Amino acid sequence: MSVPRARIVELMKAQCQVFATTFNPQAARMGNKVLRQRLKGPAVAAYYPRKTATIKDVKREFGPILATWDDAEEDRFEYIEELKQRGKSAPKKKTGPPAATTGKKR
Repeated sequence: MSVPRARIVELMKAQCQVFATTFNPQAARMGNKVLRQRLKGPAVAAYYPRKTATIKDVKREFGPILATWDDAEEDRFEYIEELKQRGKSAPKKKTGPPAATTGKKR
């Protein structure tokens, strides 16, 4: 003896109310499985270390009021100066408007 479908649907409805799940008798795709999963944001955020204040941040915040010394920045400037003395530095940027080209395109 089979049970009528209406009776099974009523049972499913009561079951969903008791266990706080979504009632979906047509079995439509609703994405509840994905929405029930834990959020990945906190795990991804915890993967990267917290950003700490750098000398550049302190210099930007306090400006000329506080005298700061950044060894890494000074080393970089020294290295660039050495490259300039040997003629190996980056070329200077072009200043002024671009030159107007006359003639046909080839």
